[in-house]
Amino acid sequence: MGMLKEFKEFATKGDVMDLAVAVVIGGAFGAIITALTDKILMPIVGSFIGQRFDSLTANVNGVAIQYGSFIQAVINFLLIAFFLFILIKGLNSMKKKQEEAPVDPPGPSSTDKLLMEIRDALKK
Repeated sequence: MGMLKEFKEFATKGDVMDLAVAVVIGGAFGAIITALTDKILMPIVGSFIGQRFDSLTANVNGVAIQYGSFIQAVINFLLIAFFLFILIKGLNSMKKKQEEAPVDPPGPSSTDKLLMEIRDALKK
């Protein structure tokens, strides 16, 4: 029972849930970037070189090396890394602004209030 309880505490911690959400969103974001690269960017590049970019191959000893697909995967990675960099930079700047927000100074303590009342009473 102890191990089951520990697992439940571990699985319901905020950090684990945040990580799970990040993985799901990251997978969806990866699919969006892959679609952008496959369906929009690479056909444009392919129109400049006269053929589909992912069909670029080189024959080495009768074996086809598909370097176009590799270059396309590198472009996917670079786009994902760039957009994540922009996202994290924005989140960090928002977090920094929240940390820098001025905090209202605390009001006088009960002792200070009592002393002010005594001072005011003595002035009268």
